[in-house]
Amino acid sequence: MKRVIHTDKAPKAIGPYSQAIQNNGTLYISGQIPVNPETGKIAETIEEQTEQVMQNIGAILKEAGYTFADVVKSTCLLSDMSNFKPMNEVYAKYYSVDPPARAAFAVKGLPMNVMVEIETIAVK
Repeated sequence: MKRVIHTDKAPKAIGPYSQAIQNNGTLYISGQIPVNPETGKIAETIEEQTEQVMQNIGAILKEAGYTFADVVKSTCLLSDMSNFKPMNEVYAKYYSVDPPARAAFAVKGLPMNVMVEIETIAVK
């Protein structure tokens, strides 16, 4: 059964989509950008932006009753592949054991001109 997941501890959707959808034990988290949900501000460095994205993902996982250990797939979108290494260093802190499958792409542009967006799939 489809269930919409929403938390005030992650940024509100800025379009016609949900923060996440849970269906039959699988959680699909929409791409998260580095907006601080309390201030609405975006950090400046790629490291700070990645940290905020991971915190946003963590808040949604928690709201749905999942953890980072339940994540099976991530897709990382970067404004520039030169940001891959610093993004990866922050990302790795959240997946130190049995990291999920992942793809990473450079894209022409991201919402609000951020440097990173990450979408996530978790399974219980």
